[in-house]
Amino acid sequence: MYEWGQRYRAMALLAVAAVLGSLIATSLHASPPKEKVSKQERRRQKAIQKEMESPYKKWLSDEVPYIIADEERAAFKKLSTDDEREQFIEQFWERRNPNPGSPENEFKEEYYRRIAYANEHYASGIPGWKADRGRIYIMYGPADEIEDHSMGGSYLRPPEEGGGQTSTYPFEQWRYRYIEGIGSNIILEFVDPTMTGEFHLTMDPGEKDALLHVPNAGLTQMEAMGMASKRDRFTRTDGMTIGTPLGGESASMNEFSRLDLYAKIFKPPSVKFKDLRAVVTSRLTAQLLPFDVRTDFMRVTEESVLTPVTIQAANRDLQFENKEGVMHAVLDIFGQITSLGGRIVSTFEDAVVLDVPENDFQRYVDRKSVYQKVVPLRPGRYKLTVVLKDDLSGHMGSLELGIQVPRFVEEQLASSSLILADLIQPLPTAQVGSGPFVIGGTKVRPSVNQQFTRDQNLGIYMQVYNLAVDPQTHRPSADIQYEIIKDGKPVLSQTEQAAKLANASQQVTLQKTMPLKALQPGKYSVQIKVTDNIKTQSVSRSASFELR
Repeated sequence: MYEWGQRYRAMALLAVAAVLGSLIATSLHASPPKEKVSKQERRRQKAIQKEMESPYKKWLSDEVPYIIADEERAAFKKLSTDDEREQFIEQFWERRNPNPGSPENEFKEEYYRRIAYANEHYASGIPGWKADRGRIYIMYGPADEIEDHSMGGSYLRPPEEGGGQTSTYPFEQWRYRYIEGIGSNIILEFVDPTMTGEFHLTMDPGEKDALLHVPNAGLTQMEAMGMASKRDRFTRTDGMTIGTPLGGESASMNEFSRLDLYAKIFKPPSVKFKDLRAVVTSRLTAQLLPFDVRTDFMRVTEESVLTPVTIQAANRDLQFENKEGVMHAVLDIFGQITSLGGRIVSTFEDAVVLDVPENDFQRYVDRKSVYQKVVPLRPGRYKLTVVLKDDLSGHMGSLELGIQVPRFVEEQLASSSLILADLIQPLPTAQVGSGPFVIGGTKVRPSVNQQFTRDQNLGIYMQVYNLAVDPQTHRPSADIQYEIIKDGKPVLSQTEQAAKLANASQQVTLQKTMPLKALQPGKYSVQIKVTDNIKTQSVSRSASFELR
């Protein structure tokens, strides 16, 4: 009995020891006291990530991904407040300003104009700014030369690609005479092997060959003469599928030259970090010179909107002087856009010189002078202040108005402003994307007071965004209805299909010009309604005008 009691106590002691050992082991392997700090850090990181979700994340990923340096991107991600991010964005553009401290930033304005042009001309199943052609256009501007084979078909190869006749997929070759940091005579080739309108930049000039995988078809000159085999195209060590070049390999076709080109072409351009300069301010005066102002809104991205500010003054309100048979006047223009908090967002100033022969002056003085400045803005409310001064008389006028820049939400059918213009005309390639009244490849001059005479043409311009694309046709399916209404009744009605418009994709551009001779004087309105048959969404815009 005593022996059994001893065994029982021994087993009990072993059990207690095991429990204590387990507790000690658990204690030794438990997380250290720093766990609480780690959770706080995770919360902080999560809060920063949440802040970055909205406008600032989209600014980084959708607006400047092609031009922001790696160091800038890393620095931006470390910022923890909206004020710091706003200051960073202002300094980001100022570092790229060709005239630091000047009221205008030509680099920024040109950059957003290029995005708008890319969206209008290079969209397919994806927005134009995301396509390779759009990216290259945004980074380097229009090519000096474009060899357009966008319909594909028969193609005579150059000697460096082996010569001989073949058939190709749609492709384009862009040539830049010089790109800083890359070199001279830069040739880029974009090919659309899927025939969907989505051209991608290729390293392999043989990719455009539609007969590449067809035996004994589309042979090069060497292959046709039996001096080379088509099979050799698939055993090259450089990954290209072109035939043996005639006359030896050119420098542009060298494997290492091409690798170097494609490594550099997508690299953000270098930035000279410049000191910021003081902001110039202006004092406004009373209204002595009357004028009209209108603003329009064109989407670039969800967080950036091109805002053309159009100013119109009557020539008869200006003072002219006769200079050797030429009537001369100068109109100084100053504009300033501020946030509701009073922060200056953008300024612009210009001098408009008006010269007209003396014998044409009486007719000219009854007309109006129109000026336009395009400013990229983020969605939100702003105050626009415009000041005009007649240099000769000293008369000045000022106008302040609030503007609401809309937010164009992805996946939601939307449109730009509906512009009624007294001039709409296509531009030569050399003038595309630059200058006043230019939207993409078209000159659109708004009628600020929307008054027309019967001997004028009425221009109608509007962009439509976020149309759904049919996965089979790769084109939108939408009905567009135009109506001109007088006294509540349609006097003219017309419909068309979005799929039939040029460059129709997720974004389409509506532009029409119509004579006004058939209409009687009076007040009219233009109404456009777009119905997306895939999304079952619709959007409509209207604008009024007076016919005299």
